[in-house]
Amino acid sequence: MMSTQSQGTALITGASSGIGEIYAERLAARGFDLLLVARDERRLEAAANTLRAKHGVQVEVFKADLTHKDDVVKVEQRLRSDSSISLLLNNAGVAADGLLANSDMDQLEKLIQLNVTAVTRLASAAAASFAKARRGAIINIASVVALFPERFNATYSASKAYVLSLTQSLNAELNGTGVKVQAVLPGVTRTEIWERSGIDASQIPADMVMEAGEMVDAALSGLDQSELITIPSLPDAAQWHDFVNTRLVMAPNLSQSTAAVRYK
Repeated sequence: MMSTQSQGTALITGASSGIGEIYAERLAARGFDLLLVARDERRLEAAANTLRAKHGVQVEVFKADLTHKDDVVKVEQRLRSDSSISLLLNNAGVAADGLLANSDMDQLEKLIQLNVTAVTRLASAAAASFAKARRGAIINIASVVALFPERFNATYSASKAYVLSLTQSLNAELNGTGVKVQAVLPGVTRTEIWERSGIDASQIPADMVMEAGEMVDAALSGLDQSELITIPSLPDAAQWHDFVNTRLVMAPNLSQSTAAVRYK
């Protein structure tokens, strides 16, 4: 049952801490019921109790480890079958440190499962359900490293570039259905992801680190403005539009019947 003021249910992955936890607070304040997904059931229950008491919304806890396919499929099935869900926040993710050549490949495979495969499966399920209902929003948390991969771990950067590309393509596919799509590209944000990935965030200049609450508020403002791509710290949106336009200028020349003259 949805609460009387509800705008539907927001399904939030990675909801037990950091960006996901703050989104849960902000969306509850907006009148969304919540379906909180994460591995740490104890932290989810504590958050759920606080949100119910403070905002009077329905909050359900869904324990799932999205590095495991069986758990991803359970969340995916819920998205396909529960018509009350009107917003998906694909937030769960993990970072990595170090050179690709020296990496633990089992660790990177889990990163890809979480950052790429789970995001894809859940976005697909939400797209099908929301398009049928002709309403809803899909928010995918990417990263600015999608635009600047030389500055960070190769696999993590590539996974976030995938999320950006997926969001852009999905937006085109859902055009005219009434479904909003957004990719959020945060810079360095103060969350637990750094410690979990073995990265010493204290070595990052303080003027590059945004508080998670400020990041989420900017991202939600971007959603309200129907932005497809939101870069919370970018002061001039025209820079992003110039970047996109440069790509579009190349478009007619990306697939031709003959090679460019410089190769002959």
